[in-house]
Amino acid sequence: MVIIVFFIALWYLSLFCQTFFQHRYAAHGAFSMSKGWERFFFITSYVTQGSSYMSPRAYAVMHRLHHAYTDTEKDPHSPSYSKHIFAMMWRTRSIYRSIFKGTLDVETKFTRNVPEWDKFDRWANSGLSRLLWVLLYALIFVLFASSPWLYLLLPVVITMGAFHGAIINWFAHKYGYKNYILKNTSENLFSIDILMLGESYHNNHHKYPSAINFGKRWHEIDPVYPVIRLFAWLGIITITRPVAVKS
Repeated sequence: MVIIVFFIALWYLSLFCQTFFQHRYAAHGAFSMSKGWERFFFITSYVTQGSSYMSPRAYAVMHRLHHAYTDTEKDPHSPSYSKHIFAMMWRTRSIYRSIFKGTLDVETKFTRNVPEWDKFDRWANSGLSRLLWVLLYALIFVLFASSPWLYLLLPVVITMGAFHGAIINWFAHKYGYKNYILKNTSENLFSIDILMLGESYHNNHHKYPSAINFGKRWHEIDPVYPVIRLFAWLGIITITRPVAVKS
């Protein structure tokens, strides 16, 4: 039971940081926050994402490339240009690393106003940091796994960010339904998205990239939207784009 609770908590906490901080804030600037809160969410993202942590800066640049070049050869993660899901994720990893290391030539328009904390990101993305997280996860399983079958969850825990990305970047460009006819393959994967905290409303998101609420129809529940409103009310963030701009 401890491992199941740990797994579920890690799934949602790491996913929340990804969609709230790295995606909606860093990539799309749907709201603003002070430098102090920005550093707080850098650390929170690192703690919750652990071995699969992605630099908010590198993630933001990569995701902006995805929106600019969706379903073309320049798209960092398009099912249209990969034979299978593993090939797509490996390509995504390579492009992410190139952006992070500064070896990929990226136009200035994709790097404007992205959050940066170079020293922290260098540590968080280091091999040693990822190894330490893997060892910590393994120790938790050794101490609390009540069945050998639970160890099947360990690889998912170690690569959880990749699992989150694969669900949206592969399946939400292949299956689901459309609210909007766009010049790309984006779909809304689930009609009620509790599993991915609203991220699966991918067709909606490609229509309105900077919207703070990814749901558009009455049944499309975005669990992160009320949290954003709460954070705005508490003064943690300032909503800068209450009306979304089309992609």
